[in-house]
Amino acid sequence: GTERVIVSQMHRSPGVFFDHDRGKTHSSGKLLFAARIIPYRGSWLDFEFDAKDIVYVRIDRRRKLPVTTLLYALGLDDEEILATFYDRVVLKSTKDGWRMPFRPDRMRGIKPTSDLIDAKTGKVAIEAGRKVTARLAKKLADEGLKELLVSEEDLHGRYLAQDIVNLETGEIYGEAGEELDAKLLATLKDLGLKEIPILDIDHVNVGAFIRNTLHVDKNSNTEEALLDIYRVMRPGEPPTPEAAATLFRGIFFDSERYDLSAVGRVKMNMRLDLDAPDTMRTLRKEDILAVIQTLVDLRDGKGEIDDIDHLGNRRVRSV
Repeated sequence: GTERVIVSQMHRSPGVFFDHDRGKTHSSGKLLFAARIIPYRGSWLDFEFDAKDIVYVRIDRRRKLPVTTLLYALGLDDEEILATFYDRVVLKSTKDGWRMPFRPDRMRGIKPTSDLIDAKTGKVAIEAGRKVTARLAKKLADEGLKELLVSEEDLHGRYLAQDIVNLETGEIYGEAGEELDAKLLATLKDLGLKEIPILDIDHVNVGAFIRNTLHVDKNSNTEEALLDIYRVMRPGEPPTPEAAATLFRGIFFDSERYDLSAVGRVKMNMRLDLDAPDTMRTLRKEDILAVIQTLVDLRDGKGEIDDIDHLGNRRVRSV
């Protein structure tokens, strides 16, 4: 009658897990979402939101870094980071003001601060302060609403999707992720730009979490990010760019030191809807991006967290 499996022999199944703190961490009771990639062998990778909605990453439970530092280390730049997590919307300049495409799926739950005008007819499509329901959005789309005229104020607090640079002089007028304000809009207007690409962030369906994280990150390129990660992993040792690059590669991308196991890879593919082969037992850039995307989606109210205590997420490691 002795139980053969001791609880201490059970361990977390390799793979990726999403959960939240059940509102315990912060006094406001706000749910802070987190994700964890657990390998069979190797360093744990944790992603977490803080109370200010900035996304952080920890390697092996060490000091947290802005998640964008990890993305820089993976070789992405500002524009690529923003393009990975946000769609872009193109604002068109007309004599009546700025035009923005009307996307019914993105308008749900929005309360415009000023009247939104149908760019084609000049009529008010959505009155200020009226909450847009899915039904209203669909009705407007069916009636042929394609573009909205937006007031200058409505553009304040939106963000540029790419650097705006004078190609002749190399002068930078605006950087990717920069917030539009009266001054920047005036500058862009003076340049005579006909189109401005902005990020599709409405703070209702899509939050600015990654953009804000990029904004607080001290690092701004791959080399700085790799050095920063090195300092966290090897405190007190003077970092060199070569050592930093080697260390980072070794942590997650070297099969000698990192192994998800076949089970871990299959579970990860299933949870993130990826199709990496079972033989791919180290992490890939795509895996990390998919985990961050899923985490941000959870914060945006899309998808469900996992049940950590469910025994399907445990495995027996026999001695």
